[in-house]
Amino acid sequence: MPFKIIASQCTSCSACAPECPNDAIAEKNGTFVIDPKKCTECIGYFDEPQCAAVCPVDKTCVIDASLPRYDAPANGPRP
Repeated sequence: MPFKIIASQCTSCSACAPECPNDAIAEKNGTFVIDPKKCTECIGYFDEPQCAAVCPVDKTCVIDASLPRYDAPANGPRP
């Protein structure tokens, strides 16, 4: 499942955006959002999702259970 950012908890610190290997995070209306079509949960890049790892506010970058899990290709992450 892709990650999402809980807007009400986002402090707009921008720590997450440069850490995303897929450029899935962008600022929108004063907070940051994750494009679920680009989010790969950092599979194939890192052992843990970097947005959640660098966010200074606990449980702000969380799994979006309403969307299907990222299906990593057999030959590695998508470009």
